[in-house]
Parts: sequence; C-alpha cells; structure tokens
Amino acid sequence: MTSGEQAVPRRRGVEPRRWTLHGLNNGRIFTATCAGVRALPRPVSYAIGHVGTWIAWRLTRQARRAVVDNLRPLFPDDDERTLTRRALDTYRAYARDIIDFLRASSLSPAEARDVFVASETHRQVFVDLLAEGRGIILVTGHYGNWEIGSILIRDALQLPLTVVAMMEANPEVNQARRAIREALGVETLEVRQTLETALQLRRQLAANRIVAMLVDRHLGRDRVAVRFLGREASFLRTPALLAYMTGAPIVPCFIERVGPGRFAAEPGTPIRVGREGSRGAAIQAATQEIADALAARVRRHPEYWYHFYRYWDAQQDAYDGLE
Repeated sequence: MTSGEQAVPRRRGVEPRRWTLHGLNNGRIFTATCAGVRALPRPVSYAIGHVGTWIAWRLTRQARRAVVDNLRPLFPDDDERTLTRRALDTYRAYARDIIDFLRASSLSPAEARDVFVASETHRQVFVDLLAEGRGIILVTGHYGNWEIGSILIRDALQLPLTVVAMMEANPEVNQARRAIREALGVETLEVRQTLETALQLRRQLAANRIVAMLVDRHLGRDRVAVRFLGREASFLRTPALLAYMTGAPIVPCFIERVGPGRFAAEPGTPIRVGREGSRGAAIQAATQEIADALAARVRRHPEYWYHFYRYWDAQQDAYDGLE
C-alpha cells in the first residue's frame, strides 16, 4: 500500500532499490503458506511458522542483518548478539501476522467482526469523517498487521475501501495478494500502472471512499523529508498532497495483536492539511505528524516494524523504491 505517480528518470549506472525483493517474499513460499494456513488449525500453523522463521532467520543473512541495522536507533546500547535475537522476534511476529491475515481473509463479515476489538467504536470515527463528504485518507506504515486492516474496514466495519498498492517484486506474490483483496471486495489501485493514478485517487475520495496507503517507503521523487526515530527519513508525499488538494482528512491507523487471531485497531487523531501558508510547508508538517504517530507505535513494539532491507541506507538513494 504505497502511492506515487512520478516519471522519474534513472541515473546512468544506478539501479533503483526494489523494496519488496528479499528472501521472505518468495512466490512458492507464499503460495504454500496460503494453502497450509487455510487447511491447518491455528496452533499448528503457529508452530510451523515458529520453526520456519527460525530457519529463515538463520539462512537469510542479508535480511537478518538488515533488520538488525533497522533496530539500532531503537536500542543504541544493545550489542550485536542482542540485536540479532531481536531480529528473530521480528521474523516471528511477521509470520504470525501473515498466518492470521490469511485465516481472516476467508471469514464471513460476521466472523470478521470477532477478530477486532471495539470495532463499533472505530466505525463511528470513520462514519463521522465520511459525513463530511471528502473521503478519508487512511495511512499506516509497515507496522503490525496492516493487511488485515482491509478486512477490518471492508467486512467488520462495512465501509468503502480502496487500497493503493505498489506491485510486489515477485509476480506470484503480487497476484496472490491481489486475488485475496478481490475476494474481499476491496478495490486495488497499483501505482505506476497508469499515468492517471493521481486522478484516480482524487476520484476515489470524491466518491467518499476510504483510500488506504502505506507511507514509510517513498517512491522516487514522491517523498517528504521527516525526522523518524531520531534519524532523517523520507516518507511518501502523496497522502498529504492529496489532503491539501481535496480537504480530505488523514487518519493514521495502526493494528496490533492482542491475542491469537485477535487485533486492536487504533485510529489516531485526524490530521488536517492547512492551506494558510505555503503548500510545501503544510505538506511537510502533516507528513511529520504521520511520522511521529508511527514512531510512537514502533517504540512501543519494535518487533512489529517490518522492513527486511536496510531501511536507513535506502533513505540515501534518491532513486530507490521505483520498482
């Protein structure tokens, strides 16, 4: 779930980084996981995932070292061994979230409501904002079980949802994820598949829909500099720009595990992008608010922040994230 619509030229001799290209994003593994999770009891799936992620943690050295590097700002006093053990916690949390998302994707709307805590309270937050008639820009990061959020909005809360997604580097994984969303009745817009992406997003908001995006990975020039976890980073510019252009509120929302197959979704305070000053300043201020909201959650649960490449190194590459 990310967005951007810029025709960014490649620099000669520099290949853009492929965000989703890592050992854990394997088509055969994902397909086998989908089949196994739906056939096996949850405890069995958890047990297989527990062992499988230990094996992956041992074998995928590049991804493991990347997670370790990503955690350094959160644990500056930890030695390498401790950070490496924390990386295993991230692998295992990610596996449990994938398992629970796949299981939830086959539930009826009535069953889906039981997956989430206090969903009626959250529904009213969105209903009140939709009453303004400008749609909602729902933002989150690669944190917690963001994929299960589509089930929360579409099935449990029964609200209109469009997910803005960047294509997966692996076509099998991309197709599988898209098929799951289609089965849920969730509309998907894949960025960089059409020159009209920005216009389509505005149409979705004009139709008073919820448009969901991941913001902690930028896409080429679609970026805003922010301070995140004590370091400089670039977040996606599109959400705040859309809010500035349309008046739609931005709602940060984070979904965290509260038990086996159970999740709490916490919509944050709506962010309004003002038009009093310059557009650039307004967009930067709103994006910083989003970054602060995500940072607060990551500090509470670092194991739920899922980036399996060197996140901080990627911030230095002006042309990364294009694939």
